[in-house]
Amino acid sequence: MPALSMSMPITEPTGWRRWLAQAEAGDAATFEQMVEVHAALVLRTAQRLLLSEADAQDAAQEVFLKLHRFASKFDRTRDLRPWLYRMTVNVCHDLRRKRKLNVALDDAAEPAASEPTPEERWSAEEQRQVLFQALAMLSDREREAIVLRDLEGLTTAEVGEAMGTTEATIRSQIAMGRAKLKEYLAVRMRRRV
Repeated sequence: MPALSMSMPITEPTGWRRWLAQAEAGDAATFEQMVEVHAALVLRTAQRLLLSEADAQDAAQEVFLKLHRFASKFDRTRDLRPWLYRMTVNVCHDLRRKRKLNVALDDAAEPAASEPTPEERWSAEEQRQVLFQALAMLSDREREAIVLRDLEGLTTAEVGEAMGTTEATIRSQIAMGRAKLKEYLAVRMRRRV
């Protein structure tokens, strides 16, 4: 079977089936390509859910170990992305339980004392810090719904599938999470002025 290139469209189901079949047959290079193509998606999602780079790296590694271990059981009629999101959410849940992670606002890095004025653009690092601090204010389920829907761009149905719940529950969690984020950002902006 010919090797697949990384330039293959990510949403092309035939490509996933061939990649998975090759990886299952022991083709390490194909599996490495699969990891390379999806590493950013899994790591970014795990960072936003766990609010910790080190924990996110552990979670991403576990997701790809599970993909390797369960490649033969993956439903090849379906797209790989929803499975990766669901597995990332589940692994992050397990990691939080295992390590008893408790994300507190105090643990998030505060911006430097010489903050830019409100009129100045925030640097990418400042935006990341504010995002992580705001996400830390949400419950785990609200954070997962917001990250998958608003930051990863999944549909409400896809978020429901990834989180194993109904669309109505997802819409409720997103609404509550957005309200909390709006309030947090309003308070933060008042402090900056």
